[in-house]
Amino acid sequence: MRDPGTDETTPTPTFRFYGRTVPMPRSRLVRILVGGLLVFLGLFFGFLPILGYWMAPLGLLVLSYDIAVIRRLRRRLAVWWERRRKSSRTRAK
Repeated sequence: MRDPGTDETTPTPTFRFYGRTVPMPRSRLVRILVGGLLVFLGLFFGFLPILGYWMAPLGLLVLSYDIAVIRRLRRRLAVWWERRRKSSRTRAK
């Protein structure tokens, strides 16, 4: 029997992180809660070796899926990084 809350035709949201595809929850509310929690805990527990600052960028990445302002900033950063990388390659040759 199929769960009426899940629709098999809609794809599961995913993002690519260092060449790996990471699935995200289907619910928008859960994604926002997970992203916000990762940002908060990343800033709060940043001084710890394992629970460090890596959680804050990951939380922003999760939040960028649903929040347009963060998505624009992430995209702007990605474009800037790619241009910088290409210009450093051309200077190295």
